[in-house]
Amino acid sequence: MEGYVLHSYGDEKFLQHAVVSVSTLRRHDTTRPVALYCTDSHREILERSGLKDFFTLIRPLPEEHCSIIGFKHHLYKFCPWDQSLYVDSDMIWCRNPDHLWSQLSIYPYTATGLERADIYFGGPKNALVIIEFLRDCRHRTLKRFGLTHLPRVQAGMIYTADSDVTKSVCEQAIDYFSRRDFTHFRSRHQKESYIESCEWSIAMAMSRLGLPVFDWFQGANSPQLDYIPEVTEHTENFDEVSYQYYTDRFIHEIQGGGITNTRLRNFLTQMAASMLRRRDYMKVTPFTLHFGWTHSKPIFYDFVDRVWSDLIQSDKI
Repeated sequence: MEGYVLHSYGDEKFLQHAVVSVSTLRRHDTTRPVALYCTDSHREILERSGLKDFFTLIRPLPEEHCSIIGFKHHLYKFCPWDQSLYVDSDMIWCRNPDHLWSQLSIYPYTATGLERADIYFGGPKNALVIIEFLRDCRHRTLKRFGLTHLPRVQAGMIYTADSDVTKSVCEQAIDYFSRRDFTHFRSRHQKESYIESCEWSIAMAMSRLGLPVFDWFQGANSPQLDYIPEVTEHTENFDEVSYQYYTDRFIHEIQGGGITNTRLRNFLTQMAASMLRRRDYMKVTPFTLHFGWTHSKPIFYDFVDRVWSDLIQSDKI
């Protein structure tokens, strides 16, 4: 059986994200089951709000797994379906995912990403990255652990269909994470919270086990694309979405490279496209829009607030 898996813990807003994301999924997929692993407090909110029927299964999420590392390094403990697609809740579904499931079905385990990680992956996001580049820290880590390549994992979507392989990936990732002091990877900090990334350790584990990533840049078949206002046309409730997708990956990455200044981002994109004669783009509808960049979060939050309010009101009628 094919099914989706989400998880939520912490502030109530994260539960709201999960519910609203599933509400957009149900526009396009009304048959595949959805499981939610959550804390007791989140389950109580669902029951009190009358929204627990959004999920086929609601299972407890133990406290030790209420973190990025705690959940995604232990997916083998949260496998309710034969084929499970683990998705983050900061996503809006834009089209029928049948073809996505067909593409994923050939893998025992995979995660969205790119074949080769850039120098920013797991490293500093400022000028210090130049020093690490000159010192070739990335290659040193690979050599130290006997790896020949490092993929870029974006763990917003992880697919599993083999429990043994999934457990092997998780255990290998846990081992690499325990030896993080021997790598060049850095800890992540968000505001005042200490939030560790699972992505570089999963990437190393997939490299070790010879498991390919699921390329997130596939044109019309892209599993997820980052929401960027200048290239995303949509109705108010994202019922219809059209995305200006640059066919040249270099241009696409400049456009979606996390530059918060809109004018600078647009200028660099247009300049590179013009100078390199790589202006080609096509209009596509990805399976999901991912609101991962900080500057795109307010749009997602507004959407969640509006839909959550509508869902609560409709349940009271």
